[in-house]
Amino acid sequence: MKNPMALLLLLTILISLQSFSAFSYEFQVGGTKGWIVPPANDSKIYNDWASENRFQPGDAIRFKYKKDSVMEVTEEDYKKCNSTHPTFFSNTGNTVFRFDHPGLFYFVSGVSGHCDKGQKMIIKVMSPDESSSHGGKSSAADLPLGVSKLVFAQFVLCYAASVLY
Repeated sequence: MKNPMALLLLLTILISLQSFSAFSYEFQVGGTKGWIVPPANDSKIYNDWASENRFQPGDAIRFKYKKDSVMEVTEEDYKKCNSTHPTFFSNTGNTVFRFDHPGLFYFVSGVSGHCDKGQKMIIKVMSPDESSSHGGKSSAADLPLGVSKLVFAQFVLCYAASVLY
């Protein structure tokens, strides 16, 4: 071995990347359709989707939309579709919301009438002791955050280690 410290550094980086990909997920709200007003006969589409997934602190959800917005509100405001006092607001068209603690999170559209038509969602973020792993359905949109970049980085580091040693 030319440099055992370099090998140790490479192994530490690989292990760090592995643990990051195992614990941080990004979910695409609404799948390929995104954050839209649901069809009249499917007003529970977002809550059904949320209940099929398992969210933990550190996970994120991505809202993609056009001419709309997303707001986090209180339970009371959620029930009334009241969007006058959000705790979080975004209208960028590509919003990422990261969960920093367990509990219930309430989201509504900020566009008048959209919440009443079902464009709202409750997400339960589980504490680590409630769920030891991510259960529920997964799809390509639910892959670990940055998984392709992490795999590429791991490949490059492994290649560099094989060339060096």
